[in-house]
Amino acid sequence: MASSTPSPQDFFSSKRDQRLLATVAPDRIPSHIAIIMDGNGRWAAKRGLPRIAGHSAGVKAVREAIACCIELGVPYLTLYSFSSENWRRPTDEVDGLMSLFVDVLNKELAELQEQNVRVRVIGSETKVPDSTMRAFRETELKTADNTKLTLCIALNYGGREEIVHAARTLATRALAGTLDPAQIDEAAFTGELYTAGLPDPDLLIRTSGEMRISNFLLWQIAYSELWVTPVLWPSFRRTDLLRAIVEYQGRTRTFGGR
Repeated sequence: MASSTPSPQDFFSSKRDQRLLATVAPDRIPSHIAIIMDGNGRWAAKRGLPRIAGHSAGVKAVREAIACCIELGVPYLTLYSFSSENWRRPTDEVDGLMSLFVDVLNKELAELQEQNVRVRVIGSETKVPDSTMRAFRETELKTADNTKLTLCIALNYGGREEIVHAARTLATRALAGTLDPAQIDEAAFTGELYTAGLPDPDLLIRTSGEMRISNFLLWQIAYSELWVTPVLWPSFRRTDLLRAIVEYQGRTRTFGGR
């Protein structure tokens, strides 16, 4: 009897996707993809809609990215959902986002369980509303045993703050006499980052065409391959992710060597 499990060819069903998929090397799929999801506000402005409408529309792109990673066998996906600098945005937009997070987590939990996706949150809990943080922590707990894909959500995240937090933690341990300063190396420092236990991203994608890192995973992306697309995040689809992976696989990664 034929298997009823859908294949990547079933998922990437358009002719364009099929052509791209044919060039993907299954043994060179990135282990960790990180995405700066940019362009929600511009997507909404182009349509005469409030900015929160762009954030809501971006949920479909998140679903696409998750499904693509599962189909291609990418074990880790990190999404930059809200930066530590985003608190400077208008209050109605921030409040709308915090409520949207709760709504999306509640609506998507069953699907995440079905897809065998584990959710992990990184960032500072400072200033995040209790209801929003509670929704994320409950989702983390309920999906903790899932193994197909680890979905890491960067919430109230800032790369510089993360590095300072790690340095302060190590300094506190050293002052307390529980850590020899001579033992502080890259591994010790990495172990105190929010992303402890996760591999560094192989591929960093940024949508909307902006050519900057925006304080995202500053330590972790030291040797990540960067791919920027002009596509605004709500319009990001499986074809775009395939293109990023195809270009990634066409590069030679030397990690500073030759």
